[in-house]
Amino acid sequence: MNHKEAVSPEAAKRPAAMRFIMITVLIDMVSIGLIIPVLSALVGSFTGSQADQAFWYGAVTFAFGIANFFGSPILGALSDRFGRRPVLLLGFCGLALNFFATGLSTALWMLIAVRLVGGAVQSNAAVANAYVADITPPEDRARRFGLLGAMFGLGFILGPVLVGLLGHVHLQLPFFFAGGLAMLNLLYGFFVLPESLPPERRRPFDWKRANPLSALHGLTQLRGAGNLVAVIACTGLAQFVLYTTWVLYTTFKFGWGPMENGWSLAVVGVMSVLVQGVLLGRLLKRYSPQRLAVMGLISSTIAYALYGAATDGWMMYAFIIFNLLGFTVAASIQSIVSSAADASMQGQTMGAVSSLNSLMAVVAPVLGAPLLGAVSHLPRGDWRIGAPLYLCAALQLCGLVLAIFHFRGMRRNRLAAQAVGQSA
Repeated sequence: MNHKEAVSPEAAKRPAAMRFIMITVLIDMVSIGLIIPVLSALVGSFTGSQADQAFWYGAVTFAFGIANFFGSPILGALSDRFGRRPVLLLGFCGLALNFFATGLSTALWMLIAVRLVGGAVQSNAAVANAYVADITPPEDRARRFGLLGAMFGLGFILGPVLVGLLGHVHLQLPFFFAGGLAMLNLLYGFFVLPESLPPERRRPFDWKRANPLSALHGLTQLRGAGNLVAVIACTGLAQFVLYTTWVLYTTFKFGWGPMENGWSLAVVGVMSVLVQGVLLGRLLKRYSPQRLAVMGLISSTIAYALYGAATDGWMMYAFIIFNLLGFTVAASIQSIVSSAADASMQGQTMGAVSSLNSLMAVVAPVLGAPLLGAVSHLPRGDWRIGAPLYLCAALQLCGLVLAIFHFRGMRRNRLAAQAVGQSA
């Protein structure tokens, strides 16, 4: 199939569709950004020590990740069969119920149960990416995936700022507010969001293809993108180790609370919006997605090591800003993978990518939480407390090496094919 013809004429005539999905993702990420700075504190309210807090926070994160690992490819395949809109609506509903139930939880087992259910029905990021692939030609996908990334970043700006206001009133209040935003997204999607996948491009649902292992195997078979699965795994694992340990790491090392952690996440959001929403389009005019991915991996490797070595809280903000190119990696790799997939398989493909990231989210707390717990007794400022961040740097370095080998191999194959064509 010619991928340049993969965008439906109906979708191409609706420029508003991109604005709709961007607003949808923004509201989604504001609600998620609201709870990240306070979830560890909520877990801590049920535990008696920092080591227990680190362990059980990892368990809560593990529950969401393992459920999302199984749920994402199923929901992605369902979106290929029934369209993106109904699956997105299901995700918004599940997210709202998840937030409300989290706020009402009175014990650790309730938190874990809630996150299991929430992870199983929430795959909005994967379906949103498939939606964008439906309405965008391959050559523009990196830029538009970057716009979605900018909405993620903007959500992390607004969410933590609201946490600073709501979290001081009551620890559970951000969860109820986030649930209200998710309900607003449900209503917005129901009344405004158009469908992006026309009936003629839908495919039957197959439980065998929706199996997460089969979906991941299919991802490795995509011509020109299969080997990037290992890169996605390494970078995803590094990112989730960072996410699952950031709040506790900064608390243990610098004595930060919800306010400081909220502001640090807001800076991450500002950089994400600046790079993916403003600079990425200009960078893509100068560099290919492959080149941007490599440069971003170099930047992230250095930044993660610096996060762990920081001796004062202000340094974290400086290193976030330094890691400017690191914010281009996800959009660059997603565009390469999406362009390698058939138009009727965008939901399954993006679901497989999301499932792989969810698997890394499962593994991350198993690695990060015990590692952080092992150094939690050290005095504030001790460089060894950065052990989880050093692990992130090593994972990013592995991803960098794999990406370089993959892109060089693709270049050699392309040159060989051209030589054969010229000699024929």
